[in-house]
Amino acid sequence: MIITRTPFRISFAGGGTDLASYYKTGYGAVVNTTIDKYMYITINKRFDDSIRVSYSKTEIVDSVDDLEHDIVKAALKMVGISKGIEITSVSDIPAGTGLGSSSSLTVGLLNALYMYIGQQRSAHELAEKACQLEIDILKHPIGKQDQFAAAYGGTNYFKFNADGSVTYKPIKLNSRDIETINSKLSMWYTGISRSADNILTQQNNDTLKKLDTLDFMRDQADSLAEDLNKNGFSESFAKLLHEGWLKKKSITELISNSKIDDLYQTALASGAKGGKILGAGGGGFLLLYCDTEKRDNVRDALGLTSMPFKITCHGSRVVYFSEN
Repeated sequence: MIITRTPFRISFAGGGTDLASYYKTGYGAVVNTTIDKYMYITINKRFDDSIRVSYSKTEIVDSVDDLEHDIVKAALKMVGISKGIEITSVSDIPAGTGLGSSSSLTVGLLNALYMYIGQQRSAHELAEKACQLEIDILKHPIGKQDQFAAAYGGTNYFKFNADGSVTYKPIKLNSRDIETINSKLSMWYTGISRSADNILTQQNNDTLKKLDTLDFMRDQADSLAEDLNKNGFSESFAKLLHEGWLKKKSITELISNSKIDDLYQTALASGAKGGKILGAGGGGFLLLYCDTEKRDNVRDALGLTSMPFKITCHGSRVVYFSEN
């Protein structure tokens, strides 16, 4: 039996510039961090030649081709496993909430499957394989930041080069910075779960019309990475979140809506200093920068459920391995 644990991520700046339709015009860049919310994948040898996959539903099939779960089907084919395996996925959060859950599943699944056949892959290899699976094979209209965040873990700057390669630079935060981030940032569930595909498809189609906006967002990531490395985490982060969100939601009308706009304005009026919707937009979690003494005011005004979290430094890991 093998169990992997793969973190989810929150993106601070540059989200959307990791799409090929943009980074092929020059380069894209993001700053993101992983948090202590995870996707768990369990793999075990099955007693017969059938394949059992358990997620929100359970599938038992005799052939890989009969699987409905597209990521599991593609991953098994990529690794070369065709029978006699049982796969279970368990998540700390629901899908469609802007934390990169599908890519965390892909990275964690590939990590487990490669270990199952006796091959240990590096973080970079896992990220590249996950991108190949989701973007090239399954044609999902997504970018590359989620796969690399899940594989590497920690707070990082990722640069997406025009040739498709990805450059990784960790951001070194001291203990004070980490403590401040954990105390100032909060996530609030909007109650809207959505598929990002429609939003990202529209963004891909409109990329060339929105180059100035996307350039601004990429440049924000460059500036934030430099500032965090030189000066650490400060209140200027709130302004960056706010300005980035205003730019991002101008890319397509699908990214925000009246409910999200009202929630954000309510948060600002109640003491939050900046924020954004995580992920592609349209719902999911609202990330806010808020001083501790204002947190109760924001909670009462929003009437939303918060998701406590801390940032973490580890990417996808095998947390249990047994040959028996």
